[in-house]
Amino acid sequence: MEMGFRWYGQHDDAISLANIRQIPNVTQVVGALFDIPVGDVWPLDKILDLKRQIEAAGLKFTTVESVNIHDDIKIGRPSRDHYIANYQATIRNLAQVGVTTICYNFMPIFDWVRTNLHYPLADGSTALAFEERYTQKAPEEIIHDVQSQANGYVLPGWEPDRLAEVQRLFTAYADVDAARLSANLKYFLDTIMPVCEECHVQMALHPDDPPMPIFGLPRIYKNAADMRAIVALNPSPMNGFTICTGSLGENPDNDVPAIIREFVPTGRVPFVHARNIKHMGQHQDFHESGHLSKDGSLDMFAIMQALHDTGFDGIIRPDHGRDIWGEQGRPGYGLYDRALGIAYLNGLWEAISKTK
Repeated sequence: MEMGFRWYGQHDDAISLANIRQIPNVTQVVGALFDIPVGDVWPLDKILDLKRQIEAAGLKFTTVESVNIHDDIKIGRPSRDHYIANYQATIRNLAQVGVTTICYNFMPIFDWVRTNLHYPLADGSTALAFEERYTQKAPEEIIHDVQSQANGYVLPGWEPDRLAEVQRLFTAYADVDAARLSANLKYFLDTIMPVCEECHVQMALHPDDPPMPIFGLPRIYKNAADMRAIVALNPSPMNGFTICTGSLGENPDNDVPAIIREFVPTGRVPFVHARNIKHMGQHQDFHESGHLSKDGSLDMFAIMQALHDTGFDGIIRPDHGRDIWGEQGRPGYGLYDRALGIAYLNGLWEAISKTK
């Protein structure tokens, strides 16, 4: 297992590579090119520049999060072939610099949904939260709420230029149900898997967040049954998963350690997001929490033990942290609480390793 840390680049992240280098046991930076429009080819020179920055700081760059999927691919428009060809070119360019894993998602319109980016916790910190009753608002209101709470940052999956046409997107997705979305995922996988196999790059699909239909939009990666169905879409070993403990754990019916024990041994899980969440009254309502097991609803010890027992040797990174100690960075992606999360995960891993 290697510990990673997501970074948004020197021009759009208050956290420096020097900061990341000082977090114990972090060897990997999970990066991306955030200034390339969705659907365009990632230029090799820009990827090389990102790699040089990361390696100059004494860190490694083998995992990208995310090369986002153009909506025309998810909708199944005739223009999807153009965007898939661009995606294939990006895979080849990333492979040239040593990237072996691409985390991506196949969620319509919204990559993730929260209804509060600064939910107050009892200890005085704030965290991301989702309360289903607030999704009764119009999508434009949700977009405004999220962007107004973003501390001036552009949030991944909530880029203003894309969401400015949200009503057009909803119209375009009107006939896309779960079956059609799955069929469009299969078309995408069938087309890119030969390139992934040629380049030794594994695709790692991220779970839906939250794992439930929202605004009438379908979701197709919500649980273990969905994961089995996605494997059946294309049998290539390059058709893999990101296991996000928080996204899957947002549904209390999901047994996250059991999912890990089922899928990690298949070789289809190169990437893990580790975070804890706390369920709130209603079945699907939650707020995010510190990583410590007792602070949330997930047993992080059981999760790390499942990863250890199954021989997980991929990249793991702490996911969304709280805003603590006065930090006002990108919501969920500050330095302090994610560094604390890494220290906790490191401790669990070492204790499990030494007691086996």
